[in-house]
Amino acid sequence: MTREVRGPADSVLTAFSPRERRDAENLDLFSHNVSTVRHSHGGFNTNRGHLCKFGRQGLGTKADIVEQCLAVHSALRGRVSFPNSTVYQASLESYFSAQENSVQPQCIISPQTTQDVAMAVQILTAKNHMANLPSSSCSFAIRSGGHTYFAGAANEPGGVTIDLSGLHDITLDVSSGLVSVGSGASWGSVFSELSAANLGVNGGRSGGVGVGGLTLGGGISFFGPRYGWTCDTVTNLEVVLGNGTIVNANAAEHAELLWALRGGTNNFGIVTRVQLKTFQQGDLWGGQVVRNITTSDEQILAIANFSDPDAYDEYASLITTWAYDGSADLSVIVNNMEYTKPVADPPAFHTLANMPSLSSTQRITNITSLLSETDRGNPEGRRQGSATVTIDATVGAIAAAVGAWNASVPQIRNVSGIIWALIMDILPPQLYARHAEANALGLEDRHNKTLIILQLTATWDLASDDDTIEVARKAVVEAVHRDVGAVGGLDAFSYINYAAVWQTPFLGYGRASVERLRKVQQEYDPHGVFTDLVPGGFKLPRG
Repeated sequence: MTREVRGPADSVLTAFSPRERRDAENLDLFSHNVSTVRHSHGGFNTNRGHLCKFGRQGLGTKADIVEQCLAVHSALRGRVSFPNSTVYQASLESYFSAQENSVQPQCIISPQTTQDVAMAVQILTAKNHMANLPSSSCSFAIRSGGHTYFAGAANEPGGVTIDLSGLHDITLDVSSGLVSVGSGASWGSVFSELSAANLGVNGGRSGGVGVGGLTLGGGISFFGPRYGWTCDTVTNLEVVLGNGTIVNANAAEHAELLWALRGGTNNFGIVTRVQLKTFQQGDLWGGQVVRNITTSDEQILAIANFSDPDAYDEYASLITTWAYDGSADLSVIVNNMEYTKPVADPPAFHTLANMPSLSSTQRITNITSLLSETDRGNPEGRRQGSATVTIDATVGAIAAAVGAWNASVPQIRNVSGIIWALIMDILPPQLYARHAEANALGLEDRHNKTLIILQLTATWDLASDDDTIEVARKAVVEAVHRDVGAVGGLDAFSYINYAAVWQTPFLGYGRASVERLRKVQQEYDPHGVFTDLVPGGFKLPRG
């Protein structure tokens, strides 16, 4: 039985099995690890190259990684937890997908301050800055909200996971209209704080999603048609670089890093704090309307009409989902219609609103109520999957995508607990083009057309069905590429926050953006810490 380590260095041995202790002692780990960790002028000094080496040719031995955990534990008392401890288990259980919460790192670091993160990074990457050291290697993961679907995105198997959920403070500066948020905070907590002051922010649509991950991948908001991507409304990012240095990226300093982090995800550093613009916001109108699958043709026409960029109402936001529920053997269409003013039945939604429905929760309410409604439809702890394609908002392209999804239902019908969905996020140019040159997403040349981001999602019960789901999901993506491409409605962009582990979303940013991102990476992460030691998420294509 293992337990959480909180005591002096000598007691660290009791956290591991007798065999593990013997292995560690034979490697002379514990007699040196604590004495080599020093706080000196805010830095980390070492007199022995005992930590994990740069590179991922092979994961270091368990003893190597345990020693790394112990070194961080010595520097950050009470911030490191080990398997079977309460803190460790709570962190794992808070991941969104069952795949991620089944990953077992050797330890979890739970920083409470940016300085904690910096110290941990200095220790974890110490060997990167030393020469002629042994060639063991290990890796670590960075977790903000833990909402990515696939295993290993923000949790490192057999390695080290840095859980940023302790960085959750929210500070509002009323005079400047800016809110500063720890990257481990959830959007639900941010909106709850701001709503009390009748303010809003261009944040996520699910309360449980973390601020850091969504923002660095772009971020789609109910308020997006008015303000752009979530990342477009960021004015400052506090970042811990690969050598433990803390910098602020904003328009005045490290502006290229700010640009890169607006869509470049975890390839440059660990973002510990996000500063965003706020705006006046009271109640709004929204909710979910469920309709019979027989309205599919009408839905397709209505979505195309709603998406007209020349007539688009910037207060309107639409998500439409074709969903199959295996427990009921039933397919339905769900419209999430939000209008960010307290106006019931706004003209922007008249066509959709006049269709017959099975149920509706549309009402004038507050943003936190809408976020809670989204969360109830996406329970944590189940097996989850996602993939993405971007298409034009034309009748032909939408119909082809729906046809590909509909044809796939028989392949997954017998999967236990299956919910199989094709989700359409409407992306008018008012959203993606508003600040296109200020982010790395590469959408500045789309010439005033509305796009639709497709997200193919699956929720199911059993790991034994993983392969069935993966084969079906890949087949739908291939069919969408083929059939939508045949009508000239395919777009190269891939929204990285929806991408499957086998997709390559950075290629959809375009060559110019990727080359610029590489230059920023070379400047701010010259040793490749966030390329090689942080394997989770999506990495920039190598030149």
